[in-house]
Amino acid sequence: MMWLDVISIAMGAFFGVNARYALSSWIKRRVEWDFPIATLIINLSGAFVLGFVIQLQLSFDWNLLATTGFLGAFTTFSTFKLESVQLATERKWGKVVLYQAVTYSLGLALIVAGMFAGSII
Repeated sequence: MMWLDVISIAMGAFFGVNARYALSSWIKRRVEWDFPIATLIINLSGAFVLGFVIQLQLSFDWNLLATTGFLGAFTTFSTFKLESVQLATERKWGKVVLYQAVTYSLGLALIVAGMFAGSII
């Protein structure tokens, strides 16, 4: 891996993790649901942006910054899994199924929608 690759990923990750923290905090201050809505919104919006960015066919360095760096730090698969386990531990089975189903199905649909949006630009 070249140094420029590492710098591109690190810069994207810096901004992605800060964007995730800011958006998650903002959502949690405004929405008091017994459901991990902040992580859901972040992961779904990240799926759309990923599809959009991929379709733009950016240069390799910009692609690394945007996808591996920014979106890799912005979205959070591990928190999604942890929140799913926490809901299951609390025996909130309907919420577990809803969270998993919406995240996976709508996430895939949003990647396709993002690709479509990127193709018309």
